[in-house]
Amino acid sequence: MTHPNAELLERAFAAFGRDPLVVARVLADVIVWRVPGTNAMAGTYRGRDDVLRFLRQTFVLTDRTYRTDLKYVVADDERAVAVYRARGAREGRAPLDIDQALFCEIRDGQIADVTALPFDFAAFDAFWS
Repeated sequence: MTHPNAELLERAFAAFGRDPLVVARVLADVIVWRVPGTNAMAGTYRGRDDVLRFLRQTFVLTDRTYRTDLKYVVADDERAVAVYRARGAREGRAPLDIDQALFCEIRDGQIADVTALPFDFAAFDAFWS
């Protein structure tokens, strides 16, 4: 059986870029989402609306080419980790094609805290800078 928190992240990834209402529903009102680096996407996003604006920017800045392909999720009663492939094209830069991970805390059936980590920081920063 798949853990309910793994199913939560699987549902979020399936909806990303397709159904913003589902994405909004899996995020806690007081979510905190951290993105490392020194680029246009780096920062700490607080609250559902701020996180949704951040996620929308991945499509705006890539002319809707940004895609995520979920590889796997591991989860327990409080945390989940999603590993996925991120791809996209942006303003003549080298295309993005890297693995990334989301380290998540789950509270009351919603994603409440996320730390995003690209596996290739240099490629991530170059793409989003």
